Amino acid sequence: MKYIRVFLLLVGVLLTTVAGQAQSQPASEAAVTAAAVPAPKRQLQALRITEAIKLDGDLNEAIWQQAPIATEFIQNRPNPGPREKHPTEVRILYDDANLYIGAIMHDVSQDSIMRELSERDNMGNTDFFGIFLDTYHDKINGYGFFITTGGVQADARYSPAGGEDFNWNAVWDSRTALRGTDWVAEVRIPYSAIRFSKAAEQLWGVNFMRQRKRDNQGFFWNEVKPAVDGFVNQWGELQGLKNIQPPLRLSLTPYISSYVNHYPYNEQGTRNSSTSFNGGADVKWGINESFTLDATLVPDFGQVQSDNQVLNLSPFEVQFQENRQFFTEGTELFNKGNLFYSRRVGATPIGFGSVGDQLRAGERGPDGQWRPGESVVSNPGVTRLLNATKVSGRTSKGLGVGVFNALSNDVYATVRDSVDGRERDVLTQPFSNYSIMVLDQSLKNNSYVSLINTNVTRWGSTYDANVTGGLFRFADKKNAYAIDGRVVYSRRQGNAFGSEQRIDDQNGYKYQIGLNKISGNFTWQLGQGIESDTYNPNDLGILFGNNNISQYLNLSYNKYQPFWKVNNFYSWASLNHSLLYKPTRYQNANVAAGWNTTFTKSFLTTGMNFDANPVTHDYYEPRQYPLGDYYVRVPVNANVGGFLSTDYRKKLAWDLNAGVRWYAQDDRLPRARRMGYGWGVSPRYRVSNQLNFRYNLDWNLRENQIGYVNGGLDTSLPDDARFRDNHPGDVLLGRRRVLTVTNTLSGAYTFNNRMSLTIRTRHYTSTVNYRDFARLGKGGAEQLVDYRRNRDNTFNAFNVDAVYSWWFAPGSQVSIVWKNASSSFLEANEATPLYFDNLSNTINTPHNNNVSIKILYYLDYLMLKRRRA
Repeated sequence: MKYIRVFLLLVGVLLTTVAGQAQSQPASEAAVTAAAVPAPKRQLQALRITEAIKLDGDLNEAIWQQAPIATEFIQNRPNPGPREKHPTEVRILYDDANLYIGAIMHDVSQDSIMRELSERDNMGNTDFFGIFLDTYHDKINGYGFFITTGGVQADARYSPAGGEDFNWNAVWDSRTALRGTDWVAEVRIPYSAIRFSKAAEQLWGVNFMRQRKRDNQGFFWNEVKPAVDGFVNQWGELQGLKNIQPPLRLSLTPYISSYVNHYPYNEQGTRNSSTSFNGGADVKWGINESFTLDATLVPDFGQVQSDNQVLNLSPFEVQFQENRQFFTEGTELFNKGNLFYSRRVGATPIGFGSVGDQLRAGERGPDGQWRPGESVVSNPGVTRLLNATKVSGRTSKGLGVGVFNALSNDVYATVRDSVDGRERDVLTQPFSNYSIMVLDQSLKNNSYVSLINTNVTRWGSTYDANVTGGLFRFADKKNAYAIDGRVVYSRRQGNAFGSEQRIDDQNGYKYQIGLNKISGNFTWQLGQGIESDTYNPNDLGILFGNNNISQYLNLSYNKYQPFWKVNNFYSWASLNHSLLYKPTRYQNANVAAGWNTTFTKSFLTTGMNFDANPVTHDYYEPRQYPLGDYYVRVPVNANVGGFLSTDYRKKLAWDLNAGVRWYAQDDRLPRARRMGYGWGVSPRYRVSNQLNFRYNLDWNLRENQIGYVNGGLDTSLPDDARFRDNHPGDVLLGRRRVLTVTNTLSGAYTFNNRMSLTIRTRHYTSTVNYRDFARLGKGGAEQLVDYRRNRDNTFNAFNVDAVYSWWFAPGSQVSIVWKNASSSFLEANEATPLYFDNLSNTINTPHNNNVSIKILYYLDYLMLKRRRA
């Protein structure tokens, strides 16, 4: 109850602040209300042309001067509302094939125009100009095209599911130039890069953005108010587009790649080096004006950035970032409802970890001689895809449709008989089909309803999985309040892989409902949800624990206008409560709050956060299923943390963070108090507009943490067998010290706006030292035990990713990649918390080196047709 009182006190402080603002500034009440109302929509007329436009960053064609001008941009940050002092002028032309945008950004001098070079989709410390298009004028979904002063391109999709998604890439062209005290951007967007209807006269949503990095200012042509919910709904209107037809969108991007791999096996009969040569293609076909088919045939993902491997002590899997372009580009529809975790496609085979159970064990022969059994020769850790296809688009009525399908082949491990050398294959992944179907209807007032289905079908005697979900969001006409929710049903049928046993989570469900105030300085969210004990979307999604009932209240109060010595102020508070669903039992409660602000003169950003938690019952940590009987009791604890970021415009900038978590004394056993500490430092240095470096150091220490002993029990060992015999059914817990240190150094040299070299080096080490052990009984009871097996362990991971990339033509690329990787898992006496010992061990561990070259060439049907003509 005392934590609830603290939370209510925080709410009272926030409400008092709101009331104080209203009382101290009565004249500003109308202004506050106006800040939550979208600005009037501006209109811009596009001008049709018949003469050719030369893309050279110089708007010297006479037709540019005849086009209407969009100007008088309005500041969005750091001070929303004022008009720009240095004018921006934008004009739009169009013909039967392209949209042309010409923009002049006036300034005081060339020295005021920041122009750092960077790789594509990373704008860096530079000015830029952005174009936003809502081609169906549904006020929810849109496109963004950005060009920096150095000519670096970036593009993004906007949607409720994906937000601002820079993983989407289109093929378009642009030029920039410095002209006196101004800089100019000239952009050509082919109609094949976007989608729109066949209407004789088009009405599109449109907006433009300018960033003046020198003053950290961002401006929009049609005002975008931060207190208004939504982004696309705050764009203006583009008129005058007549008699344009969606073109035939057909392109082929074939690729060839070659790999040289070296690993020092140093074993007789095993080669240390290997080579491979691959080929395939990506196909893009516009089925009609609304829908596009994307397919990748015999894909090759060998050049994607290495995963950040970690030592996982939790009961849940580690979620890795998706780096494969086909699964990051244009997937906003498939991400609706968060039911699709793309790493499942081409993931580790489902039977990867069970190969050892199928080996013939060693035995002693009639002559008394020991004959060893079988050993694993190879066990592929990924599933190679045969192909993947997605069809997506949105009709003129606002109906979005997405269909995804991928096929993977059988995967086998190879095992060898140690006696006669014979080898055999063990199936670890059957031929599988992955599919997703999405229907998403956009509605008025920034609202929508959606239906999503995911399915995994596996050949052979194992199980299939199907998940169906519906979600909605309805906002009122004033865009002030909204109600949202979802209902999801999961179904799995068949036997566990490699077993005759039926799976036990065949049917499950999840639902969530929320009521929200979405606009204004003060917003809130109130919601409740349930995940049943058999809900399981993991075959094509990701789940971090089901079987719970949760309630939440989130509050936020933000000041977007500068006051005192700061540009803005963002604050939040939350109250969360969770129960186990079956059986219905208390799990945890949480009170949290935080704030952040940016100082006006120095652009120093800083913030703090804290949370407080009463006693928690962790039913997942014991790894005992079904949940309910066993839990780890976590005492009352609280955390306070903060961060600081200096001005990124400076050559040298810093990011700093630190936090400490304090736990109450657990008097049930004679143990030291738990504590947690962490800090991080990340300097970045810009040597020039072409060369920059960044270093990250993260240090985390958890003292006297109580948890499941990683690795479990091995009953072939005496200590483990004794514990199992003396305490059948109970869980072994350990009090441990966990020290984790991560060092990451990255550098980038950008030759020009189409060519770059990046290097990223990461060393991760985590050491676990066990102090004592206890057995966990039912109901959270713990009792110290005499368990003496040394369970200390250290995990080291090291990676180097060096990438040279050259976009030699629009959509065409050459990339050369070097990867160096190693990892080690040290147990018992070999484990050490000393950092430099671990670094030395990592350096001396055998490393896998891989060098590859990949060439993609973009072939567009319309471009080839024009050349032939």
